Amino acid sequence: MRVVALGDVGVVDDMMHIGDEAMFHAARDELDARGATLTAVSSAPAETASRYDIEAVPRIRFDGLDRDAAEARLAAVTGFAEGRDALATDDTARAVVDAVARADGVLIAGGGNLASTWPLHIYERAALAGVAARLGRPVVVTGQTLGPDLQGRDVELVAELVRSARLVGVRESASQRLARTLGAPAVRLGVDDASFVGPAERDDAVHDGVLVSLSLSLGDAPRAETVERIAALVDAAADVASGPVRFHAHFGALRGGEPRGDAVLHEEVRARMRTPSSVVPTGHVLGAASLARSSALLITGRYHPAVFAAAAGVPVVGLVTNEYTAVKQRGALGHWGQDATVPITAAHTDGIPRMQDQWRDRERIAAEARARATRHRAESREWWDAVAEALS
Repeated sequence: MRVVALGDVGVVDDMMHIGDEAMFHAARDELDARGATLTAVSSAPAETASRYDIEAVPRIRFDGLDRDAAEARLAAVTGFAEGRDALATDDTARAVVDAVARADGVLIAGGGNLASTWPLHIYERAALAGVAARLGRPVVVTGQTLGPDLQGRDVELVAELVRSARLVGVRESASQRLARTLGAPAVRLGVDDASFVGPAERDDAVHDGVLVSLSLSLGDAPRAETVERIAALVDAAADVASGPVRFHAHFGALRGGEPRGDAVLHEEVRARMRTPSSVVPTGHVLGAASLARSSALLITGRYHPAVFAAAAGVPVVGLVTNEYTAVKQRGALGHWGQDATVPITAAHTDGIPRMQDQWRDRERIAAEARARATRHRAESREWWDAVAEALS
């Protein structure tokens, strides 16, 4: 069985986005275990092919297009799949259409891309699903957050996508409700696809230290004041939790040099702290998962550190900047019996007492995660069994 899989993968300009890669990594592992061979659709095909030891083709690409141009490109790509010569000979979409034609099915891997915040991602996925439909290939959508900001034409495109898919997997109850409203025939709510990526944690694993993974984006929060507030929260966390304070950028450079991505904010926060701290290089998916799972306490503005840590019973404080990040953090934590999310602007006021509550409750949090793990793992295996069946 050959599957074309689209995720936000591909290291460009030496910048790794661990969360996006983690969901694709999990999908590769799960489908490989069920006899599938993947062809990735990637921003950097050669890099992705080397990283995952699979074939890869470039994205269709809707970058920088206005709505009219995006609509025209969508029509041209789907028209080419129908046999019309609507694309230039060097158009990247030709390779995608050829890959789908040689495949048994199409997987749209996990992410938070189906929102009007990023219309280019909606068009990319709509185009791929349109190609699959015209070539008679089944589509599965997995591990998604839908919206919550979804407007105008984007509503139509996402509705067409989820209606055409044989299976739709989402990560939050809000996304499940929206998918059903849009007419998806079969919607599964479950933990994030990357929850169990890599080796399972040992029962006697040691947890220590405070891990901090922030997002460079602060939304509308005032930067200088927010940096001070986060620094106060991390210092307070260091006061209650033993072990080192470590910062780990989930969107960052793979090699050293000037801080880029999330590391820029990390350095600003570290400079305002009274507690010594260190930096763990961005690295790779399995290292990031292990780091989060082995910490004693996590403070995060990123989503996947919470996914990794909560599944291992690590107390988490999620810093949110808007309804989108709040939906994701509440969803990731809620699967494991946690709910400590606070507005990033209140990191020092609401965040410190919530962090202290989480730390005092750490034994219950760990026990709750262990109690839920068996069911979540079983449901995840059943999901990937169903995905493989649908794509074959």
